[in-house]
Formats: sequence, C-alpha cells, structure tokens
Amino acid sequence: MKSITISIKKIKIICITLILLLCIYFIWGKLTSPYGEQKVSFIPSKSEKYTQGKLNFTIYKANKGVNQDIIYHFHGRNLDDAIWNDDTYYTSLIQQYWQKSNITPPTVVLVSYGPEWLLTPKNSMDKSGLIDDFISNLPQIETKTGKTRNRILLGESMGGLNVLILGLRHPELFSKIASLCPGVYLVSPFSDFTEKKAALKRTGADPKIAFGIYQMAKTYVTNEQEWKEISPINLMEKANTKYPELYLSCGLYDKYGNFEGTEALANLAISKGVKTYWHPLYGGHCAIDISSLADFLVIN
Repeated sequence: MKSITISIKKIKIICITLILLLCIYFIWGKLTSPYGEQKVSFIPSKSEKYTQGKLNFTIYKANKGVNQDIIYHFHGRNLDDAIWNDDTYYTSLIQQYWQKSNITPPTVVLVSYGPEWLLTPKNSMDKSGLIDDFISNLPQIETKTGKTRNRILLGESMGGLNVLILGLRHPELFSKIASLCPGVYLVSPFSDFTEKKAALKRTGADPKIAFGIYQMAKTYVTNEQEWKEISPINLMEKANTKYPELYLSCGLYDKYGNFEGTEALANLAISKGVKTYWHPLYGGHCAIDISSLADFLVIN
C-alpha cells in the first residue's frame, strides 16, 4: 500500500513538473515572439477592383498621376490582387522609391486567378488554359486603364514563373519582363528521381518545398512535352534580339532551389542577344534589390 502511495506521489510530481515546463515554454514563446512588423512609410495608390470570369484584377494608380505604361503584376503563391498597397511587402518599397525620386510611375494591374495557379496553354488538365484566358481579357482590362504605351510584366516566385511563361510565349505584346526569384529549374517535374535528388543537392533546396512544386506543376501539365511548352529555359531557346528586356534576380540561398535555373536562364538570354539585367543576391527566397528594380519598371 505504501509503495502505491509513493508511486501516486511521483506521478503527481511528474505531472506538475510537466505542466510547469509547458507553462514556461508557452510564456517564453510569447515573450520572444516579434511584437510587431517593420512597415514602410509611403502614400498608397488609388485602387479599383474588378472580376472577369475566373480573373480577378485590381488597377492601381499613384495619387500624383501615372504615365501611359502598364505594369501587369502577377503575385506569388498564397497572395492576392490586394498586395500592391501592403505596407509590409516589397511593393510598398517600390512605391516609396518612386515617390522619393519624384518619378511618375506606370499604372499597375495586379492579376490573380486565386492563391495558386500557372499560366499554361489549354491541354487535357482541367486547370490549364489560363494563359489563353488572360490574353483574351487584355482588351477588356485596357478599356479600364486608359491608353497604353508599353506593357511591362512583373512577378515574384510563382508570379515570376508566370510572367516568364507569358512574356516569352507572347514577346510581341510586352516591352519588359521583371522576374524575381522565379520557379526556373534545370530538371522538370517528369525527370527521374536520380536527377531530382542531384538537383536538390546542388541547389540546397528544401526537399518538402521541391516536392510540393513538382506536384503543383503536375496539376497543370501531364507530360514532358507540355512542360517544355512553359519551361522558361526551353522558351528562351527560341529568343531573338526583339524579345522584351529581361530583369532577373534571385537569392543565392533560395530555399526553393531557384538560383541555379535563374542564373542559367540569364546566361542563355544574354547569349541569345536579349537585353538582360541579372541580379544575383546574397540572401534567401525573394531577396530583392528595390532601387534597380524600381528603375527598370519605368520606361523613359
């Protein structure tokens, strides 16, 4: 009986100790969590939101006026068409730079088909065909923006891949492409396991992220040939000097493993005679050089 009593006391002590440790862990977590966010001081653009079938887009115009160019901005994964005026996002730094430099910027049209999507031509997959949908909607969008002089593409991460697909498949429609930390790879979602494993080792990509990217791509294309129709490396093989000017940037330690492919794309574009600005950066996913990007997006 005595031994049972001692055992119960030990269990109680252990339980109390565990509860105390959990409380300390919770309190320490609260105390050491960030108390706020670094925000950018800028004047937000005026905005108007529209929906056209599957397409959502918001038109942004700087309060002090805009020039006759349009930036079509394709957002990253899990974002939306409200991101341009977010005072914690890099887009607010671009606006701040223009305002401090007294630059009259383009109109910005932020494009969204939801939190996750790829601009692919129509194939057997249900989600495919968004590139055709966007092109067909261009005239309707531009009835709302006003007269257009130049179209400029801007995108980061998933959006960076989308602007490359769009701009390299339809180079006649766009003057410039700014692609930041895009999902460009030297292997395809249909490469064998050995090739993918070697790519993970070379790039230092997070395997979980890479697997998710490969699976996402397979919901839009079904085979290697369909992948080549949207792969920026393959599309750039057809490029000539009449292609849009290209701005590429990527962090050396991009956890998506994007640096290798983006650097290869930049070198290929230069070899094809495409006017290319390559900005390798010391940092992680979507490290961005704001001043050079903001200058690139304005055509004098």
